[in-house]
Amino acid sequence: MKQTLKLYCRLLSFAWPYKWRTALGILMGVVAGLSVFFTLLTAASSLGLLEKQQIAQATSVAPTLPDLAAVPTGPLSKEQAMLDKVPGGKMFKQLANYFHLPIQDSQGKLSWKFLMLVILFVPLCMMVRTGATYLTSYNLRWVGARVVVDIRGKLFDRLLGQSLKYFGKTDVGQLISRCTYDTAMIEGAVSQTIADLAMAPTAILSCLAFVIYMAVENHMVGLLGMAAVIFPVIIVPIVLMGHYIRRYTRRSLSKVSGLVSRMQEIFTGIRVVKAYHTETEEVDRFNNLGDSYFAAVIKAMRSELLMTPLMEFVGVTLGCIFLVVSTMRGVTLSQIIPVVLAGVLIYPSIKALAKVNSSIQRSMAAAENIFAILDVDTALKEKPDAIELTAFQERIVFDKVGFSYDPQGITVLDDVSFAIPRGTVTAFVGGTGSGKTTAAGLLARFYDPTAGSVSFDGHDLRDLKIASVRQLVGVVAQETVLFNDTIANNIAYGSPGATTEQIMEAANKANAHDFIVEKEEGYEYVVGDKGINLSGGQRQRISIARAILRNPPILILDEATSALDSVTEKLVQEALYRLMQDRTVFVIAHRLSTIQHADQICVLEQGRIIERGTHAELLANGGLYRRLCNTQFGGDGQPPLVEA
Repeated sequence: MKQTLKLYCRLLSFAWPYKWRTALGILMGVVAGLSVFFTLLTAASSLGLLEKQQIAQATSVAPTLPDLAAVPTGPLSKEQAMLDKVPGGKMFKQLANYFHLPIQDSQGKLSWKFLMLVILFVPLCMMVRTGATYLTSYNLRWVGARVVVDIRGKLFDRLLGQSLKYFGKTDVGQLISRCTYDTAMIEGAVSQTIADLAMAPTAILSCLAFVIYMAVENHMVGLLGMAAVIFPVIIVPIVLMGHYIRRYTRRSLSKVSGLVSRMQEIFTGIRVVKAYHTETEEVDRFNNLGDSYFAAVIKAMRSELLMTPLMEFVGVTLGCIFLVVSTMRGVTLSQIIPVVLAGVLIYPSIKALAKVNSSIQRSMAAAENIFAILDVDTALKEKPDAIELTAFQERIVFDKVGFSYDPQGITVLDDVSFAIPRGTVTAFVGGTGSGKTTAAGLLARFYDPTAGSVSFDGHDLRDLKIASVRQLVGVVAQETVLFNDTIANNIAYGSPGATTEQIMEAANKANAHDFIVEKEEGYEYVVGDKGINLSGGQRQRISIARAILRNPPILILDEATSALDSVTEKLVQEALYRLMQDRTVFVIAHRLSTIQHADQICVLEQGRIIERGTHAELLANGGLYRRLCNTQFGGDGQPPLVEA
């Protein structure tokens, strides 16, 4: 219970920016709840006065009431004293005096004006309740919808701030589920729940206050004892079912995140699914996950749906007992009906509280998942006094750099030291898992080294503002990432404010302009999800154009020409050479023919640099680099000459 309250208070903190709208909604909810008391009071007054009028007509004896519209100067008459005992009678007498309405006519009967005053108060109170209920629901649902949007934005911002390590360990499908399905579940906890918490308790207290008032006025103190028994008994199903609802909702959220995760994996790898013709197997696997989710949902639904019938059964049973006991004690209809009406009006409020409980239990299961993400902090830490480095002038230095993805994990880089002077090309070669990509990630400060340092112009990257590092470094990755947007927007990604002329100039330098203008929409052509509407070479040239437009002084190239045909490869290589001009370049080499003109080549093996030199020097050394060249090209290990 304490944990639930803590979670709920934290959830409500998101509504604080909209406190005035929330306060208005709560205030109107209280007004709606209080109006129940006056509705019951006016209804009881109407019934009591009409009953007296019917008795007078049946006995043909006109009640000799004094002019009750006038202020009495002597002791009250017996008839006036009886009228005062009608619930709310004194209040309506004062209203009649205020509006100068006669209470009795010339025959001594209650005047129709006075009766209309009393009776019309019932719809008037209901109108107030209706208006207050609308304002409560509108304002609080507005706040609930706004809070969900804010939480999703907070989640997205928090996730984008996490390190690449986090995304390497976390299922992307689960993150999508948390940001969509889980956040949708908590909307009701903020909107409808607050509305019900504002209205339902006030309405219940109003009904109970009216029952107490009726009991005292009509000497039916026994009703108080019955109310004290009935109310706790009706609450019992709420308490019993709430525990099960939360447990099974937590399970269903876990299952739906598995569904979303599987969908994301399959749609991302749809080419593999098609190539291996495993559609049937994947459908069966997805259906099994769906059945598991269905079972969890049904269990939660059983508990929730059973709550209302149980409450109705308990309420009707106790209501019947009340009627029997009241009849046996000689209570009149004008006394019973208002109390029964109070029971009718209190039931929806108790039912609303039951829904509040189930809603809170469901939403708290979702809130636990959401706050688990918000509480994670794997982001790279930026020092408070971090330096803004606006230009790169001299050199990049790796000084005895060591790195491991986990504190107790395998060492990926070990005692790596080298320097890259400004304007030179440094290539990294080595087998899979040798640490090439990790070294590039450290250079772009995707990670921080666990030992040693990486510096620009003598400044440790950990002392620099992350934004300034990313402005200095551009990346053309082996796996080209394009967004489901136009070609122009993909080229201009990361370069806000780029003009059409600048975009076209970058595309020209990347050998992309010709194939772009051949398309009917030109630069407004939508590339599709992950650029699926373009070929591999076209995607790569769009990526190169993006880097050219960004114009960073330091460039990381993860070559991606191995899977291209010879004509496309030549176009991509030409674009890469243009991109490399007048830049400091860090190349992860897969095709050794593309790095023979590099100023230095570092050969990595098991996270350590075992050779370093130019292409000719390394061939002459006869070490691992020579063996790699022999493997790729045979003979003397000399690759075909590639013009710079």
